[in-house]
Amino acid sequence: MAYDFGTIEPKWQKVWEESGAFHVERGGDKPKFYCLEMFPYPSGALHMGHLRNYSIGDLMARFLRMNGYNVLYPMGFDAFGLPAENAALKFGVQPAEWTWKNIEHMTGQLKKMGCSYDWRRRVETCNPDYYRWTQWLFLQFFKKGLAYRKEAPVNWCESCKTVLANEQVVDGGHCWRCGTAVTKRNLEQWFLRITDYAQELLDCLDSLEGWPERVRMMQRNWIGRSEGVRLSFAIDGTDLTMEAFTTRIDTIFGVTFVALAAENPLVRQLAAVSPKGDEMLAFAEKVMRQNEIERCAAGGEKEGFDTGFFAVSPVDGRKIPIWIANYILMDYGTGAIMGVPAHDQRDFEFARKYQLDVVPVIRPVDGPIPDGSSMDRAFEDEGIQCNSGQFDGLPTREAISKMALWFEENRWGKREVNYRLRDWLISRQRYWGAPIPVVYCDCCGIVPVPEDELPVKLPMDVTVLEGGGSPLPGASHWVNTSCPKCGGPARRETDTMDTFICSSWYFLRYTSPSSKDAPFDFDDVSYWMPVDQYIGGIEHACLHLIYARFFTKVCSDLGLLPKDLREPFTNLLTQGMVIKDGSKMSKSKGNVVDPDEIIRRYGADTARLFILFAAPPEKDLDWSDKGVEGAHRFLSRVFRLVEENLEGLMSAPSPMDVDSIGDKALRDVKRQIHRTIDKVTRDISKERQFNTAVASLMELCNSLQSLKPSSPEGWSVLREGVESLVLCLAPFTPHVCEELWSMLGKNGLVSLCGWPKADPKALEMEDVTVVFQENGKVREQLKVPAGLSKDQLAERVLSDPAVAKRLEGKEILKVIAVPDKLVNVVVKP
Repeated sequence: MAYDFGTIEPKWQKVWEESGAFHVERGGDKPKFYCLEMFPYPSGALHMGHLRNYSIGDLMARFLRMNGYNVLYPMGFDAFGLPAENAALKFGVQPAEWTWKNIEHMTGQLKKMGCSYDWRRRVETCNPDYYRWTQWLFLQFFKKGLAYRKEAPVNWCESCKTVLANEQVVDGGHCWRCGTAVTKRNLEQWFLRITDYAQELLDCLDSLEGWPERVRMMQRNWIGRSEGVRLSFAIDGTDLTMEAFTTRIDTIFGVTFVALAAENPLVRQLAAVSPKGDEMLAFAEKVMRQNEIERCAAGGEKEGFDTGFFAVSPVDGRKIPIWIANYILMDYGTGAIMGVPAHDQRDFEFARKYQLDVVPVIRPVDGPIPDGSSMDRAFEDEGIQCNSGQFDGLPTREAISKMALWFEENRWGKREVNYRLRDWLISRQRYWGAPIPVVYCDCCGIVPVPEDELPVKLPMDVTVLEGGGSPLPGASHWVNTSCPKCGGPARRETDTMDTFICSSWYFLRYTSPSSKDAPFDFDDVSYWMPVDQYIGGIEHACLHLIYARFFTKVCSDLGLLPKDLREPFTNLLTQGMVIKDGSKMSKSKGNVVDPDEIIRRYGADTARLFILFAAPPEKDLDWSDKGVEGAHRFLSRVFRLVEENLEGLMSAPSPMDVDSIGDKALRDVKRQIHRTIDKVTRDISKERQFNTAVASLMELCNSLQSLKPSSPEGWSVLREGVESLVLCLAPFTPHVCEELWSMLGKNGLVSLCGWPKADPKALEMEDVTVVFQENGKVREQLKVPAGLSKDQLAERVLSDPAVAKRLEGKEILKVIAVPDKLVNVVVKP
């Protein structure tokens, strides 16, 4: 009988669906486990990256069910976003039609993969039943003062025709979605005060021991806590002041210029009272068109504009020229810096280009004061204060502390903690997103939409605009409404929310997907949360993962979640990419492998097995057609192993105690069975090394194929080995294992069976006799456990009292160990 995956896989998918095998409810005696992958965008079809992500998650979910856990394992779709608008233009369909069609297609693909989701819990962020609660949560943030609108310099992507949050500007100044260089614009936008939670977001990283350290470090760096002094410079001849933040207040006496970011509001204020205001604004506009890489690159061209204004030094009254500089960004500190060219390399390069003074105020610990006129680069190390008045002679750390206190005592500034993190810009000038639930009234100002009028539905009778931009401002029948407060005419907000808002709480909705009265039920989230295992790409380390952590903390403070639930994801696994021909799979590179084609040719189980076997989950996976064929051959061997021995297996005796098996070869196989169970269990549950688990199962299969039973105890061992192999393989390749379990006459689904337990007695190694040699001559014969590694065997033999006595006082040059046979020690004659 051939391994007919084309018949087997649909058969068991139907059984699982009709029996509700993977439906789950809260409560009961079993411990809970929430297993979750980052949900996909419904782009139309699964790619190999999806396949890898979901194969890992499904393996975990199935393994945990078999180990007695009450497993929540849901799936949904992150369904709003710009690609739907682009598709609408390309294919002439409405974004909603395109999105829903893709959702159903991808759902079918996931079912063909055999993913054991509780499909009753599927959520789609573009569903009004879902985004009603996204809007409701926005209103709770608004009431709490965490959502606000202001004019600010924002990141603008000309290609996407929308603004971007700082976290969505990647690779030094490019749009995270399309790669276009990002520029700056001043616009009125909606923000969330994520900075109110900056310190807690930072502190809680220490508790996330189940996260990769790489991800935690990326978040620490993105949040960017720094301690320093915020100080003010009066601007000579005006009523204006300039604020700067510095972590190196010890360099204050070395300030020879101050510089503003082009986006700093002070630029426009100074331009308004300057005879060269037009030139200032033109220069600022030019700088804002540069991307972040151009502006911040080490060694990059420094460009500046002398405003003609002067700042007054608070410590000595010196008048310091004010410049606009391209290397200063509004997103860091206050958007203004005190230029200390002697001790900052970028300031040094700027000063040399524009012939500004260089004044050293720190000397090396063991060297003289540098000559500012001849320095060839900035001295950026710590050292000893000089040219710093009463602080001369102090080491850097002490100077920073004492000078910060001095500034506070004189009310020139104050010590504070600053963060690189900025408030989350959530407005998007696009159509396909959740509408922001506020209206604008000439009498009442900004008015939130009443909660009982939610959702504010997207109009479906609009046409996506050629060239980008949102059609909502032109949809007068939708925009024009009544003010909920005074009843007068009002206008709806036409910006929609960043799609990362939708994905910041979806994992909570899965716990109560049908809730009509709240976004999620308190008892449900109390039982299921936090997510015990989260799986997804590292590219979201400073996007989705920070946002989801922020939302969880706010919802906890709002009383929507338990007070002690501050983190959403206990353990995080970031899987590597799928590589083919040396590059990440992508349509542009022409190296895409179609998952549907692989499933059609080899079956879903083969695809799953190859993906889980080819590489550790956190590493990149090199696609190999030969590897796929090898996985298929292995499953065919497993199938033949059962089919060819089926009659004997059906009548074989139950498993026997290892000590009651007289044949040593059979005892060895029995021990291998239990070592395999033990290793596969540890590899999945603790190590997350699925590839080594598969390798152990392949070795066991080879041993079982070599076994030719001719006695009841032989058939007993083969039966135990085959049943253990099928059970341990079931989370990896569930369809074929269901078929084999049924062929073996077992009742119920293998997916819901208990996981096999390793027998401690069978794990114990039998003793073998090894010889101890000294310079090749046999000196002792010793009994040791079989199966020790070279290092274990050498350590065991050398620690034997008789051997230790023989080697006493001798110089050991080399130790040669042959497992289960000998240890030869080469000593100096």
